[in-house]
Amino acid sequence: MQIKTIAIIGAGPTGRAIAYLSILAGYQTILEAVSQEFLDDAVTEIRDYLKNAVATGSITPQQETQARANLETSRSVEDVCRAADLLIESAQEELEVKLEIFTLFDKFAKPAAILATSSQTIPITDLAEITFRGENCVALRFENPLSPSGRLEIIQTKQTSEETVTASIEVGKRMGRKILITRS
Repeated sequence: MQIKTIAIIGAGPTGRAIAYLSILAGYQTILEAVSQEFLDDAVTEIRDYLKNAVATGSITPQQETQARANLETSRSVEDVCRAADLLIESAQEELEVKLEIFTLFDKFAKPAAILATSSQTIPITDLAEITFRGENCVALRFENPLSPSGRLEIIQTKQTSEETVTASIEVGKRMGRKILITRS
């Protein structure tokens, strides 16, 4: 499976950092939140990250321009589900919210889309169980996402397919993350 478009559901600090990594890695990226004000704040912060990266010489002005072009926003989970190859839930740490998002993922996402959570507290097995495609479910835990030495922990369930794990590893590598694979 080739990942071209990544959607991040939730524009809080973790969602913003994941979106930043995604646009720098060259992925078309859609950041979703319910509030336009929240999205506007997130885009401003991501642009500040890019400006700082140019100022420190971490990226070139051309890379900044390309990364900015890679970022879109949306206020509709359903719409981003239809567009993305990889969906990363990064909403508040409440089980009910995450279950609702995974229900929408299951209903509206492309058949081969990877359904992921960045949750540090809610097991991916709990979320995968409510879908009809447990083989596409995985947890992607970004540790220190804004650090160049950050790590991506990929947590698979018993149902997670090798194709899902392989595609997740590729995404992590393109984002410059050190990869750790575990099973829940």
